[in-house]
Amino acid sequence: MFFSRSKTELIDAEQALPGRSERNFPLAEKHLVLGTPLVTDEAPAGFDVAVFGLGCFWGAEEIYWKTPGVWSTSVGYAGGHTPHPSYEEVCSGRTAHTEAVRIVFDPARVSFADLVKRFFEVHDPTQGMRQGNDVGTQYRSAIYFTSPEQEKVARELTDVYGAELARRGLGEITTEVREVPTYYYAEDHHQQYLAKNPHGYRCHANTGVKFPETA
Repeated sequence: MFFSRSKTELIDAEQALPGRSERNFPLAEKHLVLGTPLVTDEAPAGFDVAVFGLGCFWGAEEIYWKTPGVWSTSVGYAGGHTPHPSYEEVCSGRTAHTEAVRIVFDPARVSFADLVKRFFEVHDPTQGMRQGNDVGTQYRSAIYFTSPEQEKVARELTDVYGAELARRGLGEITTEVREVPTYYYAEDHHQQYLAKNPHGYRCHANTGVKFPETA
């Protein structure tokens, strides 16, 4: 019965795969595009971190590494129960993780608010456990804030964009907004995937609605 459940239903911790005690694969030292450190558990002084889930992380990461003011990006898994999951485990729906992008940015050059606005414009936050043809809990929309200031901005901008979508009759936002959970780096071949595979898969389902200029 467990294996027949829908991949769009979040599981409880008791149902999750056991995972492992530590990462069991190596990661590159440098970001393939930006040349900065890939593993950024400690952001440089004066920099900040944002963590988003917005569907398939290959295309999501590319959007942010191209954003001026972003110092480094990585892809990984967040918001679930299984420690150090594999990509296959996450895709099974049995870890409850999102496919996430971790962004280290210079707030003097790009604000967290600007990153959130971009987040809403480049995916569809009304689709629940999917993005376009990608279906499953790992594709849900999420903003994982790292400070009370980020939480305030995230919730305010979610309300603003939600009101704009409602005005256009486009459905309610389903974005998960919560304190940043443990982030587990994805396998090295997923890091900067579209730099390694320029013609690779990109899912950019979106509403086509720009963030309101007055917000």
